[in-house]
Amino acid sequence: VQLQASGGGLVQAGESLRLSCKVTGSNFKIFDMGWYRQAPGKQRELVATIASTGTTDSVDSVKGRFTISRDNTRRFLYLQMDSLKPEDTARYYCNTRGASWSWGQGTLVTVSS
Repeated sequence: VQLQASGGGLVQAGESLRLSCKVTGSNFKIFDMGWYRQAPGKQRELVATIASTGTTDSVDSVKGRFTISRDNTRRFLYLQMDSLKPEDTARYYCNTRGASWSWGQGTLVTVSS
């Protein structure tokens, strides 16, 4: 399985970004998926999940600002990030909810104040 995340960049606080993750080599639609992030000097954390059924969840720190979605036909996972804050600065990764697959390179999000 290959995971290719994209869409990161440098933005100012309050702005938005949309991350995409292309998943190849798997029966994507049957897996519960998630977006993770790792800030410098910190452990990787799971920030948002979407089940195969479409049910979503997220951690309190991003709730109401980040929206996870998926396109099973195209095998893409998305993360719409609004009202970004400097503390959202991190490298973002996609994977299954249980991190079953090898990590891709992720995409870097930098939010300036």
